[in-house]
Amino acid sequence: MTGVATSLERTHAAAGMSLAQLQAVAIWLMLATSFYVKFEPALCDAMFIVAVALFMASGLSLTAYVIPLILYLLLYNLGAFLSYLQVIDDSKAMMFVVTSTYMSASAIFFACYIAHDPVRRMAIVKNGWVIGAVLASLLGILGYFNIAGSGGMFSRYDRALSGFKDPNVFGTYLIFPGLMLIQGLLLGNQRHKLISLASLGLIITALFLAFSRGAWVNFVSAAMLMAVFTFVLTPSREMRSRIVFLTIFGALGLVAMLAVLLSFEEVRNLFLDRFTLVKNYDSGETGRFGNQINSIPLLLQRPLGFGPQQFYYYFGLDPHNTFINAFSSYGWLGGVSYFLLITSTIVIGFKTLLIRSPWQNFAIVVFCPLLTTILQGVQIDTDHWRHFYWMLGMMWGLFAASAAYASKALKPPNSWPSSVSL
Repeated sequence: MTGVATSLERTHAAAGMSLAQLQAVAIWLMLATSFYVKFEPALCDAMFIVAVALFMASGLSLTAYVIPLILYLLLYNLGAFLSYLQVIDDSKAMMFVVTSTYMSASAIFFACYIAHDPVRRMAIVKNGWVIGAVLASLLGILGYFNIAGSGGMFSRYDRALSGFKDPNVFGTYLIFPGLMLIQGLLLGNQRHKLISLASLGLIITALFLAFSRGAWVNFVSAAMLMAVFTFVLTPSREMRSRIVFLTIFGALGLVAMLAVLLSFEEVRNLFLDRFTLVKNYDSGETGRFGNQINSIPLLLQRPLGFGPQQFYYYFGLDPHNTFINAFSSYGWLGGVSYFLLITSTIVIGFKTLLIRSPWQNFAIVVFCPLLTTILQGVQIDTDHWRHFYWMLGMMWGLFAASAAYASKALKPPNSWPSSVSL
């Protein structure tokens, strides 16, 4: 590995870029290109492989604080593999296991990446993801209004789709970068405020036009949580007054934006159709929720579950519930591991929020949409959402950085190192 690293460093020096700069560019490109994932592997997946290779060349540090995350994900995927053995001839099931492994690897990578130098690296994440979200929003808006004939590619069922396969995934993908912009504006540390406001307007418009009930609730809940946590954990009285004023002003602006969008008849009609708690395909014994309830007795009799992507063959619909899917596609081992992972993530998330650190605000803006997306898992299957695993990894990375930061004063001299270079 030393020879490879030396060779890479010489190449980078000749190109006028250091290895660290190339690593930053790879991460930025991964997130900036995440707006188009209709085909797999997507360009952002290829950039992830490039980023991993670049970090492995210089050594990727693994901190002890992320070991629980790694163990939970290993057990989770082991459960998927054991469940897959029941349906080993199913090619879709095989790809499910491969995808799950890839998603878990991305979470572990982000945890290790963010844990070391969280301020600078979260800034790279923010910039890249916001660019990706703006591009995705533009495509979604163009597709929804069928501008230049783009409706067939970037919309579905009169809902903005952008470069995604599902409007629900598209809508939730926009939440985290949107909240990062909102927080930056609340705190007054957002550069290029007019550009940021325009970008936020595009993101919120596209999120609305995705007509995803789950994404709407997710966004509103996460935004409210973020405003509350930022207000409570901000020591400055002036900053608290600013947060209250801008939150009220922003809410009024959001209402005005919705009024403009609802002035379009087709938008208004679809909004009224989607603005309901339970649709006809949700209710009933054979609806979404009925199938979930009916699956529980069967899953209690099957330690290996039904097998990856086999729920459909039993009930005619996908589970639309991450927790049911964990037991169905990953067996008891995977289901229990996922439950422990989620519980531990919520616990360490709250701990991270309460640690005063230079990256505390980043912890807030990661934890809030991560928590609401976890809760959204009751309503839809979030298992293979790239952005969910990215936020999951970031949360554990910020926890690792915060825990190490808090314990630094208590760390005795000549203590054992807390990380190892891979």
